[in-house]
Amino acid sequence: MAAGLWAIAAEDGERTALIDAGGGSVSFAELASRANRLVHGLRALGLDTGDVIAAVLTNEPAMLELHMAALQGGFYLTPINHHLTPPEIEYILEDSGARVLVCSERFGQACIAAVAALASPPRCFSTGEVPGFARYGELTEGMPDTRPERRFAGAPMHYTSGTTGKPKGVRRQLHEIDPDLVAELMTGFLGLFGIPARDGVHLAVSPLYHTAVMVFSTMSLHHGHSVVLIDRWTPEETLQLIERHRVTTSHMVPTQFHRMLALPDEVRGRYDLGSLRTVIHSAAPCPVDIKRRMLDWWGPVIYEYYAATEGGGAIATPEQWRAHPGTVGRAWDGSEIRVLDDDGNPCAPGTPGLVWMSLTQADFEYKGDEQKTRSGRRDGFFTVGDVGYLDDDGFLFLCDRQSDMIISGGVNIYPAEIESTLLTHPKVGDVAVFGIPDPDWGEQVKAVVEPAAGVEPGSSLAEELTAFCEGRLASYKRPKTIDFVAELPRDPNGKLYKRKLRDPYWATADRAI
Repeated sequence: MAAGLWAIAAEDGERTALIDAGGGSVSFAELASRANRLVHGLRALGLDTGDVIAAVLTNEPAMLELHMAALQGGFYLTPINHHLTPPEIEYILEDSGARVLVCSERFGQACIAAVAALASPPRCFSTGEVPGFARYGELTEGMPDTRPERRFAGAPMHYTSGTTGKPKGVRRQLHEIDPDLVAELMTGFLGLFGIPARDGVHLAVSPLYHTAVMVFSTMSLHHGHSVVLIDRWTPEETLQLIERHRVTTSHMVPTQFHRMLALPDEVRGRYDLGSLRTVIHSAAPCPVDIKRRMLDWWGPVIYEYYAATEGGGAIATPEQWRAHPGTVGRAWDGSEIRVLDDDGNPCAPGTPGLVWMSLTQADFEYKGDEQKTRSGRRDGFFTVGDVGYLDDDGFLFLCDRQSDMIISGGVNIYPAEIESTLLTHPKVGDVAVFGIPDPDWGEQVKAVVEPAAGVEPGSSLAEELTAFCEGRLASYKRPKTIDFVAELPRDPNGKLYKRKLRDPYWATADRAI
């Protein structure tokens, strides 16, 4: 059986490819046809190899149609987090050089404001009614559904922040490779989890703008699986959809496990989950107790992996995790993991150090930031700043994040961006932002503020700063709580000892990872 959207469309076109949140379906033949027409339509606008399409969309078929169009049209697709504020969306549109923006009606006002601030705005389309935006359907109207000429493998370009707090596009060089071959190669990753071709239904429970959610959804389509889309995730609906569509695979984050386990026993026992074969999780450390309870409930179907937008990584099967509780896995086939000390020497088993992963075929650059690209490289390996250790059997355990990144509900949050925003308030003299334990989300955002001279700390100031963040930061980035200190702990050179602030919050937390 051939793999890849277009091969499946030719062999078994009536097979269901997508089931949207409203229950409507799209066949493989229809999805391939829409992707073909999109390439013709985008090229008619003047787009060429390497141009960027940005998307601010709900979990709707248009996002996957655009991905498939980019894959064979030689374009980059940049999915944008729809929780971002207009200035944050504006920055990504400008930095990426997006030629086209496609948005959902729900996010129309934010996109209108973002585009209005640009000196050279992209061509704008919407899947609903957005004033001033053309209809998404206009991109394909009158276009042939035949495969386009000059089929050239494009790629996603997701944005991930760094120590500067400004998002950076993870950009991989495009190569003149047959998109059908790329689609077939993509399914090889699912083989690492033992997922068979054609016979499966994948449930996308999180927003498609997340790298992993998009990757597993598109790989599942190329593998011949149907993909079920959830618009707004709820724990019981997840169980309902698993039973209704006989779901076999999904990708989740520990927060979702926690929420489902919190359902009453009678609700959890109401649904038949026997179709599940492989449920994969990542994005944040999963407490040992949560993982054990999920394995006890769902059986040995829960796999864990460690990777990043930039690449990866490691995999832990259910059996391996049971034997090594708390591990995030062992290097998968074709990958290699090293843990190095500050001098670049390998750490002994059980000794924490900086985690490095081999680049192999996943070479990338941070768009517009050569220094950041170089600084995270060493001898064919890259790091995202995580600290961990390997045990005697080569299983990786994570300890901390050298980059101070916060992961809340599986979403990466970067303190420097929040600190930069708060520092623009006239009553803030200095500020430190970090993650503290949260039983539901894993971590929550904490800000510790040194008030400006003569400013009185207290609840009124905290409320003022919280309000200040609204409209400047997406809701998930805003500090959940704000504390005050007379002076932040810095050395004479200005280096902030953030650990001195953060450690007391973690000292009594039972992370058990």
